[in-house]
Amino acid sequence: MQQKQTDIRVAGAELYFLPIQTRVPLKFGNETLTHVTVARARVRIENRKGTVAEGWGETPLSVQWVWTSAVPYEIRHEALKEFCASLAKAWASFDELGHPMTLGAAFQAGPLHALWREYNSRHDRAMPWLAALVCCSLFDIAVHDAYGNSLNLPTYATYNADFMNSDLNAFIEGSESVSFVNKYPQDFFVEQCVQRLPAWHLVGGKDPIDESELDGSEPNDGYPVLLRDWIVRDGLKCLKVKLRGNDTTWDYERLVGVGEIAVATNADWLSADFNCTVTDPAYVNEILDRLMVEHPRIFGMLLYVEQPFPYELEEHRIDVHSVSARKPLFMDESAHDWKLVRLGRELGWTGVALKTCKTQTGALLSLCWAKAHGMTLMVQDLTNPMLAQIPHVLLAAHAGTIMGVE
Repeated sequence: MQQKQTDIRVAGAELYFLPIQTRVPLKFGNETLTHVTVARARVRIENRKGTVAEGWGETPLSVQWVWTSAVPYEIRHEALKEFCASLAKAWASFDELGHPMTLGAAFQAGPLHALWREYNSRHDRAMPWLAALVCCSLFDIAVHDAYGNSLNLPTYATYNADFMNSDLNAFIEGSESVSFVNKYPQDFFVEQCVQRLPAWHLVGGKDPIDESELDGSEPNDGYPVLLRDWIVRDGLKCLKVKLRGNDTTWDYERLVGVGEIAVATNADWLSADFNCTVTDPAYVNEILDRLMVEHPRIFGMLLYVEQPFPYELEEHRIDVHSVSARKPLFMDESAHDWKLVRLGRELGWTGVALKTCKTQTGALLSLCWAKAHGMTLMVQDLTNPMLAQIPHVLLAAHAGTIMGVE
């Protein structure tokens, strides 16, 4: 590993919790989100030349998404906050020197994994690795941000041989057809960072799509409530539809209902998100096949299908080629790292939804592996408020996605 004068080490980390109330409920699988704690970090770094800088990172601790469980919400919520506090101390005492990619990968393999295993050894309730990654992400993002600040450069200008200690071969494995020797993340970015991106609008499972679904409890704050009004107000072209995954009739009718509104208002694209609740590919295939026959235009507008199946990919090795033969099939919760992306590709997944809330380091490594192996990319995290939007959108602007950013 090459030493560089621009190498950094972490000199301190501070953690903040910000309570956020959602405007309307958002359903994740079998649970509903009405409020969330946003975890924010400020990290101070110092490079070999003695330059000191700081960076910021942030992510919502979306308990219902990162930790699906029958354990009461507040117990999981407090556990995530406590885990973030432990990570703040671990990052502040982390002695690794190098580029943020080096620090991020080393921290995940070392302190993060050790703290996660320790937590699970002390509790009957097992915290998923996804939850640990989300808690780590705000610090990881802040380190990348601080590094760019220390050089007075955009962070995305530093993912190359001039600044990184090692090429990608030190982080990820290639294949018979792909080598990562002398390759860097910048080699997998779009040639020109885009300045404007199509933005997707989420149609939540509890969102009313027509007047018959209004019950009087809707907010009266000057913003739209009905989907048609949102489309007209914001000039929406892309709609992501949350589905249940355990009610074929409801899911089909929901897709058709949203699709008909999209057609009437000149929206262009739909995606279907089943949120990990499906266990048999036949469930998804039945909906897609019926949609193709009965509503071919809406079927044509369906750009991709997202994560219908359980995200524990190693436990649930479901062959999904039959689904991806009908529509592009994107990994979301399953895509924790490049190794799981590799497994997903073997099982028939064709695309990857990248998320900075699983760490900037991990998102970039997954991006490189997936793109090198011909997989399609999206960047999505529809619950990112405030500062958390910035690294999220920057990733989308550099990645080259199938259609904008969610």
